Amino acid sequence: MAMTDPIGDMLTRIRNAAAVEYPSVTMPASRVKQDIARVLAAEGYIKGFEVISENSKPELRIDLKYFNGEPVIESLRRISRPGRRTYCGLNELPEVNGGLGEAIISTSQGIMTAKQAKKAGIGGEVICTVT
Repeated sequence: MAMTDPIGDMLTRIRNAAAVEYPSVTMPASRVKQDIARVLAAEGYIKGFEVISENSKPELRIDLKYFNGEPVIESLRRISRPGRRTYCGLNELPEVNGGLGEAIISTSQGIMTAKQAKKAGIGGEVICTVT
């Protein structure tokens, strides 16, 4: 059976691994997943990531980050789903948890945070929110 929401699967794998305090989590790699991991690393939610291509299919390994034994990622929610896409214009970009979290947006200039999209003056599809 084909996977209908690979980004949702990625977020669920990260949530589950953080809940049981795994140091890292692996998943099938894709360009969009790498871009989301890049944003999470740049914002300090994960230690880092790398693409491992030992086999014919590359895998994405994400190293999770913890502070005082607690995962840095408190919540990771999928907003735009395959059955219901959510788009926001420049003035409608979400503010997550009073500015303490981030919304990850897919724009015409690539995947970035809502703050970066607002600064660039563009809107896009709201992929997920993280706090």
